[in-house]
Amino acid sequence: MLTNLRKYADYKGLGEKPKDFDEVWNQGKKEVDKLGFDYKLEKVNEPSNVVNFYHLYFYGIGGAKIHAQLILPKDLRGKHSGLIYFHGYHCSAGDFEDKVGWAAEGFVVLALDCRGQGGLSEDNVPVKGDIMTGLIIRGVEEWNPKKLYFYRQFLDTYQAAKILMNMIYVDEKKIFIKGISQGGGLALACAGLMPEIYKVQVAYPFLSDYRKAYEYGPTTAFGELSYWFHYRDPLHKKEKDLFNLLDYIDVKFFADKIKAKVLWEMGGSDKQVPPETQMAAFNRITAKKKIYLAPEYGHEFIPRLGDDIRNFFFE
Repeated sequence: MLTNLRKYADYKGLGEKPKDFDEVWNQGKKEVDKLGFDYKLEKVNEPSNVVNFYHLYFYGIGGAKIHAQLILPKDLRGKHSGLIYFHGYHCSAGDFEDKVGWAAEGFVVLALDCRGQGGLSEDNVPVKGDIMTGLIIRGVEEWNPKKLYFYRQFLDTYQAAKILMNMIYVDEKKIFIKGISQGGGLALACAGLMPEIYKVQVAYPFLSDYRKAYEYGPTTAFGELSYWFHYRDPLHKKEKDLFNLLDYIDVKFFADKIKAKVLWEMGGSDKQVPPETQMAAFNRITAKKKIYLAPEYGHEFIPRLGDDIRNFFFE
């Protein structure tokens, strides 16, 4: 159990940032910019006195059709803050109902479905190798960072944020992100790819510090790493190559580019996303940041933080 943040105050994770990391991601952003930020809306007939609901579709890297929910205040006069939701691993954007409160407060809310997971977004890029257990290892046997699943997914977050930022009724200087677990990792990657993001609120973010996560064994959210070695490389001949490749999608290497204010919640007893892996990213953020540690909590809802989170959005 982690009861004191000082234990990991100087920990910044294992491995080194690839020398061409920025080049790879800048090329990716340019590829997205060429695709453009057009989208299609479909009205959803859900009852509400204060908001309107839409399905939003755009085409991402590889021609994949990507889906998001869009929730708009009925009163769209003036410029509104934008809020992006990123969901947990294998899940979806969820119900429209979950975001009504924020849209009722005047936010334009966009909730992205991650490609090929539990929602309506597709992932149509064929890759060699393992197709079971998890998405961190999807595409690794191409040995090319641009073939990794999360290369495409991180760029989807960038494209979605750009779409929201370019809406005529959105204040481009007031873009917020919320994300839990995988969604927290995506939020950090997005804020690193887009330093214009205003504020980020995450809970126990996933996708950081793969080497350290692997040391915790197969029962964590990173268990697919153990699975890959077990079935694809039992003698670990490719261990160094694998982790060097995953460095390109390690969110701790996006952290130093974040300019947004960051509010972070973490369970000190988290067995799914170990606190040490989270601190590897948190400690690299140089922007204004604050972390809430709940020692008895694991990878779960942490109560008595809602009012502080709300204040963070409105301060």
